[in-house]
Amino acid sequence: MKISTKGRYALRFMLDLAMNDSGHAITVKSVASRQNISEKYLEQIIPALSKAGYLKSSRGPQGGYSLAYPPEEYTVGMILRLTEGSLMPVRCVEPGVCEREDNCAALYVWEEIYKAVSDVVDSITLADLMKRSEGITK
Repeated sequence: MKISTKGRYALRFMLDLAMNDSGHAITVKSVASRQNISEKYLEQIIPALSKAGYLKSSRGPQGGYSLAYPPEEYTVGMILRLTEGSLMPVRCVEPGVCEREDNCAALYVWEEIYKAVSDVVDSITLADLMKRSEGITK
């Protein structure tokens, strides 16, 4: 399984908002500059994050974005599922999709991979990544 640029950049965008929260909205331009990501690409990702209720936005000269909730409330899994869709390694992990479901020994492998990935991404929050980043930058 590969996480697309969209998923990686959405996570970086959300983490940047969390790490640079000063109580004021943060512009897309400033995030793009810090993260070395195209503004236009971020502008394609932001609507999904906004529609999901992950962001607060403000318009005008002082406009921009901030997290709608504290960083502890966002998991990596939430952000990746929103941008990537399912994190299942193969479609047949989905119940009722595969006609061989009852007779497929390999299904066990795919289910275990999915559980392992889910366990990791659902247990790491933006707050965890903020702490980790502080250790990296010191």
